[in-house]
Amino acid sequence: MIIRIRNLVVSLLLIFSGFIAEAETYIKGRVTDLNGSPLAGASVCLPNRNRGTLCDKDGYYLIKRIVPGKVLVQFSYMGYDTRLEKFIAREGTNVLNVSLKETSIEMHEIVVSGGLLSSQRNNAVKIDVLRSDDIQLAGTPNLMEALTEIPGVDMISRGPGLSKPVIRGLSMNGILIAKDGTRIENYQYSEGHPAGVDDNGAERIEIIKGPASLLYGSDAIGGVINFVGGEPCPQGKVEGSYRARMYSNTLGFANDLNLRGSSDKFFAGVSLDYKTHADYKQGGGDYVPNSRFNEWSADMSAGFNTKIGTFSLSYYYYKQQVGMTVPAAVSLISKRGRDHDIWYQNPHHNLISLHNKLFLGRLRLDVDAAWQSNIRSAYNTTDVPFVEMRLNTFTYGAKLHLPSDKNSDYIIGVQGMEQKHKNLNDRIQQGLQNADISRLGIMAYASHTFFMKLKLQGGLRLDLGSIKSRDVSDHFTTPNGSFGATYSLTDKVTFRANLAKASRTPNLRELLFTGLSGNRYEIAGENLKSEEAYESDISFHYSSKNLSVDAALFYNSINNYIFLSPTDRKTDDGVNIYMTSQNNARLYGGEAGIHYHPSFISWFHIKASYSSVIGKQKDGSYLPFIPAHKLRYEIGLEKNSLWLFEKPSFYISALSAFAQKHPSRFETRTCGYTIFNVKADAAIKIAKTRMVIGLSANNILDKKYIDHLSTLKTLNYYDPGRNICLSVKITVK
Repeated sequence: MIIRIRNLVVSLLLIFSGFIAEAETYIKGRVTDLNGSPLAGASVCLPNRNRGTLCDKDGYYLIKRIVPGKVLVQFSYMGYDTRLEKFIAREGTNVLNVSLKETSIEMHEIVVSGGLLSSQRNNAVKIDVLRSDDIQLAGTPNLMEALTEIPGVDMISRGPGLSKPVIRGLSMNGILIAKDGTRIENYQYSEGHPAGVDDNGAERIEIIKGPASLLYGSDAIGGVINFVGGEPCPQGKVEGSYRARMYSNTLGFANDLNLRGSSDKFFAGVSLDYKTHADYKQGGGDYVPNSRFNEWSADMSAGFNTKIGTFSLSYYYYKQQVGMTVPAAVSLISKRGRDHDIWYQNPHHNLISLHNKLFLGRLRLDVDAAWQSNIRSAYNTTDVPFVEMRLNTFTYGAKLHLPSDKNSDYIIGVQGMEQKHKNLNDRIQQGLQNADISRLGIMAYASHTFFMKLKLQGGLRLDLGSIKSRDVSDHFTTPNGSFGATYSLTDKVTFRANLAKASRTPNLRELLFTGLSGNRYEIAGENLKSEEAYESDISFHYSSKNLSVDAALFYNSINNYIFLSPTDRKTDDGVNIYMTSQNNARLYGGEAGIHYHPSFISWFHIKASYSSVIGKQKDGSYLPFIPAHKLRYEIGLEKNSLWLFEKPSFYISALSAFAQKHPSRFETRTCGYTIFNVKADAAIKIAKTRMVIGLSANNILDKKYIDHLSTLKTLNYYDPGRNICLSVKITVK
């Protein structure tokens, strides 16, 4: 397969080489505000071509060595609305002048996870964005907890180091996690497995709510969490940053170092990260035994630009040691600590990926390939693991962007995956048989904007898949697709609607695992079918200089929903037996949010959001791991400058979770709770160095509470108590 793809790329290069212009092509222009004043230092970048620059003191910019054709140019400046311009670049000099609108609220976040680089507002698929600075200020050692700032996103947690994302009631293999668009493949089969990824090297995290199989294939029926790297470094520049965070609750420390640079032709970057945390302290009480965790990660990339395209190679390494808070371990832990001697998991992940964009006349060909190896090992009281497994995965894809104008996009593509799971070293527990997995998807996508107001987008996809092991040989064929529209009634008001069909093939655990897992005995399913989700959602967005309002409703009908169902049987040792079952299900609910900066008190800010989801089986019984309805609200003070400080801010916020009175059959009801948080930050700039200092206090009243999705609930452990976080980030440009 690799040889065929390589030969295809070479052939296309030879065929279309005559269409590639030899003359040098430039883009230049001026960036100003609405009054015509220059915005010195404004960022101008071509995200699809990994090129960027900064405006000079008079607002002028110049980007060299551009391949003629359709170009996307992103303009951004602090305190102004980000703008994305599409135009057709011709040979020679191209002039593009823009004016940016001052705003107190980010209105047009640029996203890449919807298949095309586009404005968040003009995408029919609901995509939310959380930036790295927001994660730092969130003040939590738990990355997944930081993501729950987004309405409709929750987490299944077994402590800060072991948590899984939940989007609109779906989790685990129903949520696809990606890094710069490459799907992360590890053992995400259970609430007891860590997510296996961190935010190292990511400038922002984009979250797709709802089915996204058209673009990402199987496992994206609930949504996608995509860790996205930063904007291209300005040509001829080298930038660096260092960030440190200290946490009182876990006695934790986290730090990372980032360096990146770019010339006219080459670009490169490296990011290193280390985190260490002791057992966390529960609200109003003692520490939780063996909830400690440590993490290491490295993210490195390099590439170059030529007259025919952009080529990049990246490497990502992630290792985690995370304790298991299980009854057998609790009795053996005599003191709080951060070292791992008994009952812990030790997963580590290697990912090598290639991302290439070839500009072939009016065509653009994206060719991506990645190899990753994930090893999951688990230890109890011995020096050797009782579980040791390896999952090797090769993914590949090619998307051909057909000739189009500035108002349309047409794509055809193919994506595939070859995967091999293997038990290593003949360990005691081998509940998952060795298996081979193969997937292939063929897709077509189109979008067009009419009258500068109505944008239609959609596509079709056919997925083929197979799983082969000693006892199982299954084949799956599933059609998927979506169709959506956005309508900009005015510059401030946008309506969205989307219909999507997505699928998820049964995973290895559901098909093959029979054995003891924690405090239950699981039996694999028989004759399992692919899950098929049909979701419809509508949303409304209003944005002005001082006010932003969002509201969304969704209804997701899932055929052949797979879940663990309790039985009335027990093993000879008295352990409850659970059966992997299927039933039709439905999830429905919505989110709403408001963000307001009064024009007469520009430094004052109010923000609130509400999220709700209900999940039921066909017979009316409730689904497991469905979060409670939640309300978040925040007031804040924000200034452009104060004495020596830039952008000082202070926030008081609260999270109110309603009581979950409708648990599934093997869950219990959970009481509601309210916790309060405080956070503040400010920046100091000296020459080319900028330092941001942040201080936050979460659960400031040290309240005892248990979230419905905490799997430590059965052990009567509370969620984390008061946590104070001090963070410092130093950036040199």
